Amino acid sequence: MIFVFDHRLSDSPCVERVWTARNERPVEFLSVAASNCELVVSRYRDHVFLTVRGPETRMTTFDCPAGGDWLGIRFKPGTFLPQFPPGTLRDHNDVTLPEASARSFWLDGSVWEYPTFENADTFAARLLSKGIITRDRTVEAVVRGEPHKLSLRSAQRRFLHATGVTYAMFRQIERARYAANLLREGAAIADVVHLAGYFDQPHLTRSLKHLIGQTPTEVARMTRQLSLLYKTAPPRHAESAGEG
Repeated sequence: MIFVFDHRLSDSPCVERVWTARNERPVEFLSVAASNCELVVSRYRDHVFLTVRGPETRMTTFDCPAGGDWLGIRFKPGTFLPQFPPGTLRDHNDVTLPEASARSFWLDGSVWEYPTFENADTFAARLLSKGIITRDRTVEAVVRGEPHKLSLRSAQRRFLHATGVTYAMFRQIERARYAANLLREGAAIADVVHLAGYFDQPHLTRSLKHLIGQTPTEVARMTRQLSLLYKTAPPRHAESAGEG
């Protein structure tokens, strides 16, 4: 693998994970499906910029030049920037924020210093306190399988608005990522079908080819460079937001 990743969980109520990546030589990689919004600081030589990213509903292949360095703040489902609705960012319709200086950028009419791996949680807390990012508690309840007061249709609308994807698509993405991690850890394909809740092996194969970009065998052999994958909990059965 050519990318070197580092990542950690976050204590922030709105951040799922903070990650870094770097590469020493050019690489073609598979950007796998992901259901979260995130902020990414990219550094190429002397150029630094911050990008607001939305969910990815399919795998996309990218060519990456050598010498890149990235920091990502991946939000929990339901956390997003209201001025950049997740649906408008979906599938690489990213927004790069204007640069203010070599160390800062413009956001919401103010200058902000680029966050670091160490202060990412504090940075997110400041964004939350200023209302630049927001949390939809209904989405958080749906993801955790907790009760909420909204009707099914209202919950579905809230979920789509706050995440940029339907709840059904969210579950498909999370299940595929969970299955891919099981395969990379050495689990047998037949076991993955059962553990991740697929109907059969062809169902698993179709899902992984579309969302991860590889067959189960290819994922297990780790033949291609993938974007960030990390161990997650088994996907929950569909309930309060509906399965479509």
